[in-house]
Amino acid sequence: MAWIFLFVAGLLEVGWAVGLKYTEGFTRPLPTALTLLSMVGSMGLLGLAAKTLPIGTAYGVWVGIGAVGAAIFGIVLFGESATPARLFFLVLMVVAIVGLKATGG
Repeated sequence: MAWIFLFVAGLLEVGWAVGLKYTEGFTRPLPTALTLLSMVGSMGLLGLAAKTLPIGTAYGVWVGIGAVGAAIFGIVLFGESATPARLFFLVLMVVAIVGLKATGG
């Protein structure tokens, strides 16, 4: 169950990272509320996952999911660059996340 909590926490981290762009400096009420809700949910689920998973593994996977997801959404939604080098390093991050999952907890 901890891995499910951690995966959902990572998805919520993507949500709040992308949501920050839509808050326009926390001046838009609905995007701000959704972003803050995602932050709380993400941290809460990370905390639940960390009760049973090693913190280094849990935090590393959480950050990795958030970073990869935010980068992908940045490319898709905001037209950020998708150079071969950037995509290569995103793939490396996914490999690292899978490696942490495979070796920890």
